[in-house]
Amino acid sequence: MAQVSLTFPDGNAREFDAGVTAAQVASSISTSLGKKAISATVNGEHWDLQWPIEQDAAIAIHTMKDEAQANELIRHDLAHVMARAVQEIWPDTKVTIGPVIDNGWYYDFDRAEPFTPEDLGAIEKKMKEIINKRDEVRTEVWERDRAIQHYTDNNEPYKVELIESIPGDEPLRMYWHGDWQDLCRGPHLQHTGQLPGDAFKLMSVAGAYWRGDSNRQMLQRIYGVAFTGKEKLKAHLTMLEEAAKRDHRKLGREMDLFHFEEHAPGSVFWHPAGWRVFQNLIAYMRRRQEAAGYEEVNTPDIMDRALWETSGHWFNYMENMFLAKTHDDRDYALKPMNCPGHMMIYNHTLRSYRELPIKVAEFGKVHRYEPSGALHGLMRVRSFTQDDAHIYCTPEQLTDECLKVNDLILSIYKDFGFENVHVKLSTRPENRIGSDESWDLSEGALKTALERAGMEYTIFEGEGAFYGPKLEYVLRDAIGRDWQCGTLQVDYNLPERFGSTYVTQSGEKQAPVMLHRALFGSLERFTGILIENWEGKLPFWLAPRQVVVASITSDADDYVNEVVQTLRAAGVQAEADIRNEKINYKVREHSLSKVPVILAVGHREVEERSVSVRRLGEKRTSVESLENVTNELKRAATPPDLL
Repeated sequence: MAQVSLTFPDGNAREFDAGVTAAQVASSISTSLGKKAISATVNGEHWDLQWPIEQDAAIAIHTMKDEAQANELIRHDLAHVMARAVQEIWPDTKVTIGPVIDNGWYYDFDRAEPFTPEDLGAIEKKMKEIINKRDEVRTEVWERDRAIQHYTDNNEPYKVELIESIPGDEPLRMYWHGDWQDLCRGPHLQHTGQLPGDAFKLMSVAGAYWRGDSNRQMLQRIYGVAFTGKEKLKAHLTMLEEAAKRDHRKLGREMDLFHFEEHAPGSVFWHPAGWRVFQNLIAYMRRRQEAAGYEEVNTPDIMDRALWETSGHWFNYMENMFLAKTHDDRDYALKPMNCPGHMMIYNHTLRSYRELPIKVAEFGKVHRYEPSGALHGLMRVRSFTQDDAHIYCTPEQLTDECLKVNDLILSIYKDFGFENVHVKLSTRPENRIGSDESWDLSEGALKTALERAGMEYTIFEGEGAFYGPKLEYVLRDAIGRDWQCGTLQVDYNLPERFGSTYVTQSGEKQAPVMLHRALFGSLERFTGILIENWEGKLPFWLAPRQVVVASITSDADDYVNEVVQTLRAAGVQAEADIRNEKINYKVREHSLSKVPVILAVGHREVEERSVSVRRLGEKRTSVESLENVTNELKRAATPPDLL
């Protein structure tokens, strides 16, 4: 019989009969490992223990201690177990797909009656019964005709359609969890008893169109979460409770920052307080960019089709663009990106190597069509402002410019309280443009910049854009959630498409290297992240309403206004509350609106020229001189880059 050589993580290799399964390999190492094994990695692919290995390979055996693989299998198997439970309770329900997602899974069902919260409880109970049965999980590869006939006979039209969309050379793998069967790529666990019955929870039901097509059947999608142990599930549910309290949409209403209208879906209506935060972010970034050598520009919001054809957007991005046709039958598009406009500015005059690097920045309003179901407050909108910039440099300057961007972005995030930042490096995809030499130079520049900065990073092979590699900066917030914000991309392509050049020292014309750079990314989204990270209690310098001076008695109204004017002269955003309401009512109202400092003024404060100070989150108050409070708040109101 033919042999295969399997190499283990420790470097040792052993010979096995061709067709050996990972389960057999695990048992050959030890009886204990054979019982604990859940899956394997074979030549970099996650591998079911039942799948045969037909050629030489590197292999690693996984147990429940391997968190990433264990979570994937648990969530994938629970999707199947949930679908089985649904069909055991309601046999007429048709199944569709059930993929793994972050922290859990979902499965889409076609059922006449809507699922209720009580139904979710019944499904969970049935799932635990199935887990306790410890039913075997087995797999077979079927011919296409046999699979189609099987699902036709069982009145599962969605599965038939899925099979018909799968390329003809791709094997059709069928999985059984006990007597219940599903079409699936796998891998899966070996029996249902390997699932932790106390570490999963069904979360919600939502509508979802079949295959995302609004012209197709509306299905019911059940979401679940699962982990390797109940303590991790508990921690996740606690985090979700905390996230709900921090939801920027809820806090935005409470703080009167913004709202949305169906008249302009996916576009923000900023209220005065919210717009103040937004403008403070722009002012901060403008100062940081000017200090770093960027020149601010502004480009048109709507431009002719020809420009977008040159950039490639018209042919590759049209479904995400807002298009317009004028009465003279001319095609335009609202800009989804700022890059082509910046190319026009660069190309407006002849450039010399002595001018490079040229750094062009813009707070550009861009418009991208997002499906209505994807819109989510400030986090996912159709119209947003980017702190966009493009750096034009020589190949020799590339590494230094990448390092400067990296240092700038980390410094900026630190000013907003984000010090836990992870970097992802996405490298060349299979379908790409440009020479291997330019890709080597681009990827090398990004790696060298990160290494010189002492940054740890994760490489995502093949995940770069078709025109160049990129860095993604991921922030971790106060409750442990990750947010991808800033990006840095290297691009040799766009300057060539637009015929952009500079005159080299030898007098020749050469295309510059272009860096695409965003630090906040979307200012709308970054504002939402800040609100949730700080639970609405933004740093004093950024707070939409910094100080309210509230009267205790009407006799103090004149002094209230004097205090307000004194604070405003010192650069503090202050407002008066001289309504005929009790001071406790005023304090409670402004505290709910997340005003950082409330100054109460009565007879005593008027006589002493003092104020009674109450800071958000503190129960105690203190009486302090107006002069001391003004000096303290003046410093607190100063942005960190100006201290």
